[in-house]
Amino acid sequence: MKVCGIELKANNIIFSIIESINNEYNYIDTQIKKISLVDDENQKNIIKFKLQVEKFISQNLIEKIIIKKRAKKGNFAGGALTFKIESIIQLNSLCEVIFISSQAISRFSKSNNIIFPQKLNKYQEQAYLASVAYLW
Repeated sequence: MKVCGIELKANNIIFSIIESINNEYNYIDTQIKKISLVDDENQKNIIKFKLQVEKFISQNLIEKIIIKKRAKKGNFAGGALTFKIESIIQLNSLCEVIFISSQAISRFSKSNNIIFPQKLNKYQEQAYLASVAYLW
């Protein structure tokens, strides 16, 4: 099974793809590691962004998307744009979208010795943890 962990930050979707085969988890290093939404008030840009997301899902044969949840209110609340991006991802017709809480990721990280793949960029770590925590 191929899952794509996602962290939403500002106007970016940050990706990390993990393939699970016989209880072994392999990071897949893709050329595209993030997609940015530019000018979210322009309908053409929203449509282009949605098509980019669907193309990424299709080209990488993603079976599930795991999104790291963000708070909806309070000091650490996600920005409005991240929730707009989240909706665009959920509207894809190619794969299931699941959410994982920061607490679940934190519990997983504390109870497991996480070794990040060498080719994983620092900014992808939370997306990676979301996908691995889900698969575990």
